[in-house]
Amino acid sequence: MQEIEKMVPPKILEVVNVTDGMTARDLFTKNHKELAKEGERSMKEIATSCTVVGALIITIVFTAAFTVPGGNNGNTGTPLFLEKKLFKVFIVSDALSLFSSTTSVMTFLGVLTSRYAEADFLESLPKKMIIGLFTLFFSIATMMIAFVSTLCIMLGEKSWIVIPITLLSSAPIVSFAWMQFPLLVEIFISTYGAGIFAKKGKPLEVSEPLLT
Repeated sequence: MQEIEKMVPPKILEVVNVTDGMTARDLFTKNHKELAKEGERSMKEIATSCTVVGALIITIVFTAAFTVPGGNNGNTGTPLFLEKKLFKVFIVSDALSLFSSTTSVMTFLGVLTSRYAEADFLESLPKKMIIGLFTLFFSIATMMIAFVSTLCIMLGEKSWIVIPITLLSSAPIVSFAWMQFPLLVEIFISTYGAGIFAKKGKPLEVSEPLLT
């Protein structure tokens, strides 16, 4: 609708259809009521599912931050493996996972509590979905990094079991990307890509009788 509005003379936008007394914008809104409801239902289902996953990740990584691998020094309370590089990797990845999953949950809550007005579907809601899906993917990836670094600390970097577990830990990341990445790309292209008319032509010369 907005692509067409850019191409027609401004006075045409206010012309009322003789048949039902509606402008082009009013008619567009009327004809797309069901599509808006379907879009609202779909977005709420995706946001609800992702919110549950994000909340679970928050619970896991928050708990892991206080149950550090190797335990703490009984006298000072500092972690025993504080000087190990892998321990620093664990702490950083765990913190990043917590921050990104929290951001994801808050973003999807914003989607669930949105008013779902017609204008929101153009940029506001897609932007929130993009941020939510990306931060959720990032939180899963960093959570797996924290998990693998913990195993390396506990079992030793040269242990034969570390390699297969590391490979298996990439399965959740790959599966999430495989299922959600096409949706993320589609939302990004439809929101920030070229419009339905790739090349901007000259304004259309539409006579008022045609709109009646």
